[in-house]
Amino acid sequence: MSDPCAALVLDFGGVISRTLFETHAMTERALGLAPGTLTWRGPFDPGGDALWQAMLADEISERDYWLTRSRETGALLGEDWTRMEHFVRRARGDNPIEAIRPEARDAIRRAKAAGRKLAILSNELDLFYGADFRDRLPFLGDFDVIVDATYTNVLKPDRRAYGFVTDGLGLPAADCVFVDDQARNIAGAREAGMATVHFDVRDPADGYRRALQHLGI
Repeated sequence: MSDPCAALVLDFGGVISRTLFETHAMTERALGLAPGTLTWRGPFDPGGDALWQAMLADEISERDYWLTRSRETGALLGEDWTRMEHFVRRARGDNPIEAIRPEARDAIRRAKAAGRKLAILSNELDLFYGADFRDRLPFLGDFDVIVDATYTNVLKPDRRAYGFVTDGLGLPAADCVFVDDQARNIAGAREAGMATVHFDVRDPADGYRRALQHLGI
């Protein structure tokens, strides 16, 4: 194996946070919906989610997928949810830390203790979660760089998005391992020169194990 990477670069939704597919029961309780109301399961049941298949085929964007699900869920409550922020805030309630993967918090702690740099590269962190969301997740203060396309308007897999991270970290791309659950974003990171881990949301422990291996931890 080559020399260990010096920085861990993480996507947020799906990698640090559990997906909304995994937290249907939490969402239904928070919204007062009957158990089993939300049936779309994305990667956990791709054959049963035609909209997810359209997203994977690049017929719609990931933002389009989630905006559609937001509108559908709001309609169940007789409300007009025009932004993903409406959905996430209501679904995750007042304690968003419950939706953070324990595997993520452990890997972040271990990487920081080993002297590795930390970065987040997200297409929609504040767009989906709200600008004050970060204040409710103190561990985000451990990150050296947070690049959010909510503000840059440059979405992964555009090569410039990865460049914002490497510029912010002051490291070459080859010194960074990037972790994301979307194949197109992984392909973009590889083209930018980063080491990569294609994260399977169905097995988060394995994803973080491989990421830490890239860091020599």
